Amino acid sequence: MKIAILSRNPKLYSTIRLVEAIEARDHEAIIVDPLKCIIELEKKSPKIFYQGAYLDDVDAIIPRIGASVTFYGTAVVRQFEMMKIFSAVESQALVRSRDKLRSLQILARAGVGLPKTVFANGSKHADHVIESVGGAPLILKLLEGTQGLGVVLAETRNAATSVMEAFDGLKARVIAQQFVAESGGADIRVFVVDGMVVGAMKRQGKEGEFRSNLHRGGTASLIELTTKEELTAIKAAKAMGLGVAGVDMLQSSDGPMVLEVNSSPGLEGIERATQKDIAKEIVKYIERNVED
Repeated sequence: MKIAILSRNPKLYSTIRLVEAIEARDHEAIIVDPLKCIIELEKKSPKIFYQGAYLDDVDAIIPRIGASVTFYGTAVVRQFEMMKIFSAVESQALVRSRDKLRSLQILARAGVGLPKTVFANGSKHADHVIESVGGAPLILKLLEGTQGLGVVLAETRNAATSVMEAFDGLKARVIAQQFVAESGGADIRVFVVDGMVVGAMKRQGKEGEFRSNLHRGGTASLIELTTKEELTAIKAAKAMGLGVAGVDMLQSSDGPMVLEVNSSPGLEGIERATQKDIAKEIVKYIERNVED
């Protein structure tokens, strides 16, 4: 089987590990930069031209589409799907996952636990928004932010109002979320593949930092999930339609609360924390869905 990894950087840990896992299971791996793909549309004859040749012998793809190239990257994934090529992450699910507000609406409808979240068109109703999420402190997030960027902890009502007004002045859309103090600056990343939890880690933010992102100095450790946490992660991935997902959750007094469902979760932190071959699980998922 020939599996294409859609990645802009062949030197990334996740890309390297996927290549290793594909080859370890006797398949052929190729790395395709989605931004260098040319999409050709013709009646009942979709094609992708890449580096001087048509990609017509690929059996499956693993999209690793960065947030900054979502539009074009998703169009490439969709084109492969039109060519009847299996994608480990479906294009529509990828689009849904990149829209924070839409994702939260989908998760709420599915009955997944979430921090109380409020979205308003502008800062005119700041007082109601702040009150609705339980008052200060509260979290303010840019809808377009990624990897912890555009996330602010407003410790007072005045600070929250000022931040909302500032974002409003920049025409930036922001959501307000309940601050879950008992999480202690930590969250859980659960890796779900094909409806099964294949790894989980607890990420702890560095001292004085409420964000737990590893690239911001956070640390990761192995965690044994409760039954409720495991079921919540599986339910969240299913609601988003993702075959491969990184589900980020907070531990709260009201049970697990999902923050985000990531469609291109990194492998480095989770593999090192769990000592599990997560890349192999993704390849096995493809094998179950593609006939040689």
